[in-house]
Amino acid sequence: MSGSIAQGTSQTHGNTHILHFLVRLPRPMEDVWTAVATPEGIGAWCTAVGALEPRLDGAVSLRGLGSGRVTAWDVDRVAEYTLDEGGGRLRFHLERDGAAECVLRFTHEFQGEGPSDMDWRRKFEQLITVLGSAV
Repeated sequence: MSGSIAQGTSQTHGNTHILHFLVRLPRPMEDVWTAVATPEGIGAWCTAVGALEPRLDGAVSLRGLGSGRVTAWDVDRVAEYTLDEGGGRLRFHLERDGAAECVLRFTHEFQGEGPSDMDWRRKFEQLITVLGSAV
């Protein structure tokens, strides 16, 4: 079983950039939730986490991306982090895809310079690898 990353899309509206990815993952939503909503999970594939309070309006700090607040939190489904310092908004939306797999709909909205779609593609490849080794 392996995951796949659909071609990311990129939009620009003025100074606002929006990246979207659809990532099919070979793991149940509950396993992927841990990877996008816990310090250990995010740290294993994306970046080191300085803080992550798992609740709406909780503090979050992601190395290289910024610090801010949790702006959406629906356990096992949606984690959204809005970051200061130009980090923008990161939204992880999980959906079931059969009994043992899920789909991650990812959005990164930011102003100015930020990670490219290739940067995120590499991160999602790492996520697939990490989840595959957890089998």
